[in-house]
Amino acid sequence: MYGWDKFVLLKHLLDQRLSKAAIARQLGVSRRLVYYWIASGQLERDLSAPTPARTAAPRPAKLDPFKPLITTRLESYPALSAVRLFAELRAAGYTGGITQVRDYVATVRPRPEPEPVVRFETPPGHQAQVDFATFQFPWGRRYALLVVLGYSRLLWLRFYPRQTMRVVMDGLEEAFAYFGGVPAELLFDQMKAVVLADHRAEGARLLENPEFLRFAHHWGFRIRACQPYRAQTKGKVERPVRYVRENFVYGREFLGDADLDAQRLTWLDHVANARVHGTTREIPRVRFEAEERLALRPLAPHPYRSLIVPEAPAPVAGLRRLALASVAVERRALAAYAALSEAVSAEGGR
Repeated sequence: MYGWDKFVLLKHLLDQRLSKAAIARQLGVSRRLVYYWIASGQLERDLSAPTPARTAAPRPAKLDPFKPLITTRLESYPALSAVRLFAELRAAGYTGGITQVRDYVATVRPRPEPEPVVRFETPPGHQAQVDFATFQFPWGRRYALLVVLGYSRLLWLRFYPRQTMRVVMDGLEEAFAYFGGVPAELLFDQMKAVVLADHRAEGARLLENPEFLRFAHHWGFRIRACQPYRAQTKGKVERPVRYVRENFVYGREFLGDADLDAQRLTWLDHVANARVHGTTREIPRVRFEAEERLALRPLAPHPYRSLIVPEAPAPVAGLRRLALASVAVERRALAAYAALSEAVSAEGGR
């Protein structure tokens, strides 16, 4: 079969008044064929555009009848796996393979738009963000309590064997001593030692732990908590968690808790708070000393003494918490503790 370009060339050679024999040689055909093309009116056709190539009709795929079912299922359950969909299609009569299912699901699965991360900055001394991070060491699991000042990004952290209210209170008191003052508010991520229940989504209020409310009142800061499943609003402390993992813990060897604690103090003073911060483009310690230290509230005259939460031993031998000499804890019945908690809650409401 001869194509459109052959007839265009034939017409062009005829216009040049070449002989039929010369045209046949250039076209690579016989003279009889050239005469046939001319006699049959092949040159009378519109040769301004090529004739579209004939393509075979696409063969229906085995998956085609089941595509509406896949679309419907993904509209209701966007995260449904291709393996699960394949099993459902087989039950519905599909006889093809899973590869077709996977390829089609990849093209039609709804992709939720990522929630925009809105960076917000706070003035000097206004906010610190608090969080725990879990680390595994050869001698056991440890929990790092991190506190980051929102304005200067000055960081404090310490490792503890447990996550308890006593650890949170002791750690915050040591962080306040490290900062030399207290920020106006502390932001937590639904920490159980701080938040008992959060009903703000239903139009109600945040229910703080009464004992922690007393602690906050003693030190003069407000409690703030992220909305449930909205931990990204606490990004100033979430990002340092990764920084601690990669820059402090990874690649270092520690002999035990005492060595871990000694190295974290050196790292805080000479690395974490002495580097140029990626967001502020300033050194946290320099920014803190210049603009934030004087904006912090003064330290309380003495550490908080709880009648409900027992005193905890120092996390590392040879180190003392910000404190005076310990005092004996009064032992009470559980009913008395409950009554005291209700009284504290009522006091916080006023």
